[in-house]
Amino acid sequence: MKLGEKLRYLRLVEGTLRGLDREMTQQDLARALKKELGRGLSQSYLSQIESGARPHLTNASRMLLARFFKVHPGYLVDDPEGFHTELTSDLRATEDRLDLWLINGAEQFARDPDLSRSLLAVAKYKDTRKCLLLLGAILESPELVERLTEVLRPGPDAERAMHGALPARPRRAAGANV
Repeated sequence: MKLGEKLRYLRLVEGTLRGLDREMTQQDLARALKKELGRGLSQSYLSQIESGARPHLTNASRMLLARFFKVHPGYLVDDPEGFHTELTSDLRATEDRLDLWLINGAEQFARDPDLSRSLLAVAKYKDTRKCLLLLGAILESPELVERLTEVLRPGPDAERAMHGALPARPRRAAGANV
């Protein structure tokens, strides 16, 4: 966030705190500084700061505004490029990108409801990365893919076998290779 944006935000908050039901104008701020702290800044100086025409404050101006708004003087500078106020990790950023990618994919394949629903399910899972890594591990064993498909999504043969149209396939003993 730029210094000018921060000053506008502080004027908005201060106006609310003072019960003005609006942001403090630059003129309101100039008057309040003079009245409450005995020193002031002109409305034109405040306007230059907010418009970005004056990107830096003098130390005296920074200290005056910090005292008035009750913020740390270090707040009244431009944030560095790429600075975020929320705590994020590289892993969380990766998760967010994966989720967006999967949601976009679900929208692209909306005509295939099963695929779209599956993509959304992965995106909604709390650990998307883990889901995709698991899928990768499953795909390394093609016979596992076939067996899991058979068990989790029985095809028409399994449906008919359940209703007595075909004999059911024998189940493997516990611990047998999949």
